Amino acid sequence: MSVLADEELIRRIAEGDRLAMQGLYTRHSTAVYRFLVRIVRDPTRAEDLMSDVFFDVWRQADRYEGRASVTTWMLTIARFKALSTLRRRPHETLEDDEVGALEDDADTPEVALQKADKSDAMRRCLEALSNEHRMVIDLVYYHELGVEEVAQVLDIPAGTVKTRLFHARKRLSALLSKAGIDRGWP
Repeated sequence: MSVLADEELIRRIAEGDRLAMQGLYTRHSTAVYRFLVRIVRDPTRAEDLMSDVFFDVWRQADRYEGRASVTTWMLTIARFKALSTLRRRPHETLEDDEVGALEDDADTPEVALQKADKSDAMRRCLEALSNEHRMVIDLVYYHELGVEEVAQVLDIPAGTVKTRLFHARKRLSALLSKAGIDRGWP
């Protein structure tokens, strides 16, 4: 059985195909969840919002026009829901209980500690960015969207995306340098 393109899954979802919905969910739920967590900074709230996003995809599949990729369309829905939630509820801060990336089994405890420290510092630097800059960095580097797709998700001009990306990189570079970390890009 061949893997169906996202657009075909959306077409089938519009016709009421539950298996197509399951396939789309399986393919995109992790990315949508991570995007939401970075905006709302609350894993539980992000899970609730993710359910809302996919429920909207189910209900609105017949309105998908194909002007953007399915991923961009879903992240646009996710962004709208996340920002609406943040406007309705006071901002809640998360505890620093989840840090870092998966450690390599071959790492020594010292190397593992250095990696965790670097990851923690990187997370703190990203959190110090403005919401607008953090979202652009997230969409470009973590979701690997192009400037035009980011512009569609954020509903801003492509030039604004480029400007925000420039300033976000500059600010992140300064924050990382201050934290003693090589920024990792020229």
